[in-house]
Amino acid sequence: MVSASRPEWIAPFTGLRPGQFRKLVRTVAARGGEVIADGRRGRQWRLPLADRVLLVAVYWRTNLTMRQIGPLFGVSHSAAHRVIDSLGPLLALAPVRKRQVETVAIVDGTLVPTRDHRLAARSKNYRYSTNLQVAIDAETTVYDTSGIAEKLADRVVMADGGYQGTGVIMPYRKRTRDEVLPDWKEDLNTIHRGIRARVEHALAQMKVWKILRDYRRAASTLGSTASGIAYLRNLALTG
Repeated sequence: MVSASRPEWIAPFTGLRPGQFRKLVRTVAARGGEVIADGRRGRQWRLPLADRVLLVAVYWRTNLTMRQIGPLFGVSHSAAHRVIDSLGPLLALAPVRKRQVETVAIVDGTLVPTRDHRLAARSKNYRYSTNLQVAIDAETTVYDTSGIAEKLADRVVMADGGYQGTGVIMPYRKRTRDEVLPDWKEDLNTIHRGIRARVEHALAQMKVWKILRDYRRAASTLGSTASGIAYLRNLALTG
């Protein structure tokens, strides 16, 4: 069975070194993870907190069904479901208390196929998807996946041409098909593309977590799930 007591299971499913994973478990414990009961009167969790945190990470990483992931940890599929419901939100990014206004942010979005159609819309590929917005700072550290407009208020923001009318820095565009941009605009566009590529790389790394390729849970939980994945990525980058 999969267990956090065996370090070889940690890196493949969390992207973290054992020391970083222990830090993650301490963070979840400080947020109340230890005191959350099993959801049944008089019942405590069968799994220790570290295994429950690992179960959430394995689920996000593999997108296995509850009936598949439960036996991996020696619990029922309903218990696995309760673990994910209770601990998943505790892995989300903590609010940023202070951030330098002059730090440049880069924002981009990606479509996450979502089975729950209540918060999804039919996309270009005819699948129902949710538009997930992600912002990174100059250090390419993911720090938020929802409420982008509020989080980026008063900051310099770079984005692609899909953000017209939002006040962000975008590449220069041709007004007509035959227009030729001057060299200085082409040079700035090249610089802009190079910087903006960082957020595209961050999105690609987040989608290594297969749950963001086919989201089967309630659409209302997508924000906290993506935020938890962002936190795991931040932790792996910064320790």
